[in-house]
Amino acid sequence: MSLFVQSLVLGILLGGLYALLAAGLTLYFGVMRVVMIAHSAFLILAAYLAWVFARETGLDPLFSMVATVPLFFVLGVAIQRLLIARLRPATLTMMSVLLTFSIALVIEGLLGYVFTGTQRRIQLPYGGADIEVAGVNVAVVKLIAFGLAALSLLALYLVLTRTRFGQALRATIQHPEAARLVGIDTERTAGYGFGIGLATAAVGGTALALDSTIYPSMHWHWIGPLMAIIVVGGLGSIPGAAIAAMLLGMGQALLQIPLSTTWAQTIFYVALFVTLMVRPQGFFGGRLAQRF
Repeated sequence: MSLFVQSLVLGILLGGLYALLAAGLTLYFGVMRVVMIAHSAFLILAAYLAWVFARETGLDPLFSMVATVPLFFVLGVAIQRLLIARLRPATLTMMSVLLTFSIALVIEGLLGYVFTGTQRRIQLPYGGADIEVAGVNVAVVKLIAFGLAALSLLALYLVLTRTRFGQALRATIQHPEAARLVGIDTERTAGYGFGIGLATAAVGGTALALDSTIYPSMHWHWIGPLMAIIVVGGLGSIPGAAIAAMLLGMGQALLQIPLSTTWAQTIFYVALFVTLMVRPQGFFGGRLAQRF
């Protein structure tokens, strides 16, 4: 029972991080119907920037987000306006896969050239520390990553529900034609939405660097699970992706008890297959998407 509870807590912590990582992918698709294959590559880029920051300054890598979050936001806006906006609307989804796949290869190549294929890991003073809560040991780094994810998702929720820009963005997601009719600049909104999506990658990559060994090709490990999360949650639904991330994160952690860590990750692909066969629109989309 104690092992079950321990795994369940680990799954909740993993699910929170997965929800943050998947939120950006959901924004891309929800606003522009863009399948952003390069999102996970930007996660690893952010992780490397956090590693460089910690090595050069000796400060906690979390402080690197002061620079990486606005930098990634600007990069996201630039990518949308200079590349994505030039794609033909009729073939946008398909061509965005090819375009962003190319961007992912470029990022991987640059990281490999600069840092080589050697695995890197940030040495943190609290890296091996645990705290005990009700008899359950929780790694401090995982707790920090979960807290960072929770705060980021709360900030995203407030932006989308409490600001005029958020209202314009949600209107663009739900009905772009109607949004244009009421005077919303959907192109500018799409650019800012893309920027916010990439900014979440800066936060997620930093959180990932706290507790993971990183290497240039690591992004291929992440793109499958993240795509599974947004499909299961319902394409374009941020709350749906958050629920799917929590459930799949807990499922992965619980499967690690009878199976190995590698085999436990197959839950993402099984869930993706079942969703496509049973409910292609996702299990947690629909009306839920209108609330967020």
